[in-house]
Amino acid sequence: MATKINDLLSNPNRKFSETELSALAAYFRKYMFEILHSRGTGHWGGAASAAEIITALYFNRLHINPEKPDWEDRDRFVLSKGHASVNIYTILAHRGFFPVADLMSFRTLGSPLQGHPSMTKLKGIDMSTGALGHGISVGLGMALASKLQGKKFWTYVLTGEGCLNEGQSWEALMMAAKYKVERLVLLVDYNKVQLDGTEQEIMPLDSLKNKLTSFGWHVNSKAYNGHKVQDVLDSFKWLDSDNVWPKAVIYDTVKGKGVSFTEGKNTWHGAVITDDAYEKGMVELEKDLAKKEALL
Repeated sequence: MATKINDLLSNPNRKFSETELSALAAYFRKYMFEILHSRGTGHWGGAASAAEIITALYFNRLHINPEKPDWEDRDRFVLSKGHASVNIYTILAHRGFFPVADLMSFRTLGSPLQGHPSMTKLKGIDMSTGALGHGISVGLGMALASKLQGKKFWTYVLTGEGCLNEGQSWEALMMAAKYKVERLVLLVDYNKVQLDGTEQEIMPLDSLKNKLTSFGWHVNSKAYNGHKVQDVLDSFKWLDSDNVWPKAVIYDTVKGKGVSFTEGKNTWHGAVITDDAYEKGMVELEKDLAKKEALL
């Protein structure tokens, strides 16, 4: 591990700055690439597109305690696009929920780091996911439970286009709007590419902002670049700027971000990272990490 990154992670419980989060996201993206190459299985495209968003959540915003993963007042995070599990595992490990050395057991028989996250296997996972479209419904239930119990924790649900192609998602969106559920946040990793093709080829969602607004959600008016940490932090400020609920944030992202030949390619949704792809991709990922480390 690079010395500067090691120094950053020596105190993971504090709130990290923009430059620190940028460096961490670059490091985590490189680490994910290594895990997936080593294991010969997993989903690179959607894990890479969400790197900055989830890094910023866990190292700048979420109220959580790795020493008390079941703390009742913790904020909840639901990775509705559960196939991007290598992302949340990498971040949870470096956040202190389990040993980083365990990451290389990803998708091995008996490992708690399953292909899709399981809340019964690994502390820090708030909901088992993988069947696309369930996340918003579950998040809605968590947020309603917070209200009924008189608690103030926030619930964040990260989806991709696949989740929003499912009818159950829109049923949950309608119900959340009906009850104006507080502290429920939908985060959309809008990379516009799916397993079998582009969003336009599979199921067009434009204008997503207008659709969510028409369903009664408060949606960001400013465009946010999900790979620009300052934009992600600005979106957090927007979440705190008023008391209109529920809220949705759409982040423009790139599938397979960080490796030029995987960016925007549906074929890299879950393709095996071969030795040749690994060698070429690591050059780009290491260069990006070095550039961001230099700013620390």
